[in-house]
Amino acid sequence: MHGESDWSERAICRAGDPDELFVEGALQNRAKATCVGCPVRTECLAYALDHRVEFGVWGGMTERERRALLRRRPTVTSWRRLLDTARAEHGKARPGAAEPGMAFEAG
Repeated sequence: MHGESDWSERAICRAGDPDELFVEGALQNRAKATCVGCPVRTECLAYALDHRVEFGVWGGMTERERRALLRRRPTVTSWRRLLDTARAEHGKARPGAAEPGMAFEAG
């Protein structure tokens, strides 16, 4: 079992320049593309939501998208628990399906 922050050791973005995830405007779409296929995308997003990280792309979401999500779901006390549960339930329903955490993305 990995510790709470061990997930960052397996993140795809560790191989690149961290500054590329802290950009503005249209560059955020390129930063978000870095997250596609990352094995720890859900953990990263949960970390940013639980710790109210204000800047950068985390788990495929911009700070604006995360703020909107937090406003829509003010009663969530642990995003990590919520996303882990959703991933487990989604996996049972559709083996081999895409990661469920992204069903919470802002539109």
